[in-house]
Amino acid sequence: MSPTATVESEVRDRLALALDVDDLVAARRLARDLQPWFGVAKVGLELYTAAGPDAVGALADLGYRVFLDLKMHDIPTTVGRASRVVGAYGVSFLTLHASGGRAMLRAGVEGLAEGAAAAGLAAPVALAVTVLTSDPDAPPHILPKRVRAALDGGCQGLVCGAPDVREARQLAPRITIVVPGTRPEGASRNDQARTGTPADALAAGADLLVIGRAVTGADDPPAAAAAIAADLATIPGKGG
Repeated sequence: MSPTATVESEVRDRLALALDVDDLVAARRLARDLQPWFGVAKVGLELYTAAGPDAVGALADLGYRVFLDLKMHDIPTTVGRASRVVGAYGVSFLTLHASGGRAMLRAGVEGLAEGAAAAGLAAPVALAVTVLTSDPDAPPHILPKRVRAALDGGCQGLVCGAPDVREARQLAPRITIVVPGTRPEGASRNDQARTGTPADALAAGADLLVIGRAVTGADDPPAAAAAIAADLATIPGKGG
């Protein structure tokens, strides 16, 4: 089944599959089975710890844009050097934790660009993680503070929960906004507190939705993915 026969490309390009497993064989199987509905594959700490850079290469070989979700947070020199290494991997996105501050974010952005340039690649998009979706108690001033740090640090994108999308879009109208932890109506929230439906997040102004357990933990993952994509295709201007 071809991706274009299953879901419009605009919707598919806005969906990232969270491969939160500890085995590359299992990750590849999920990625192959769900590729008709997802254009981006997210490698988080669990899979990266298990398989390292091989996970990036394996998913890129399947045709995915790869989102490396490491939430880097350290002193600027360390983050800059580590980001330079990642820049040569061929990933499309890398997360840096906005709580690290402007100087750290700037080091990560510059490191990514340097690593990519040295490998003859386009620089990945540096995404600043604002407030974790598992944190229900972040005070109201945290999101604006971290959005400002992201902008001052040169990040091209933000990661925020669905309830924060409208405010983030107002603060940074032209930045890429990525929303993890979205779930269809009625699905279990698991450990996600700052969440919402994929349709609500997209309508609020999100550019990329990260979807994991709502699909990978479903009884019929392809059917779950197809239902989400079909729902998103009905949103005016978002693929329908």
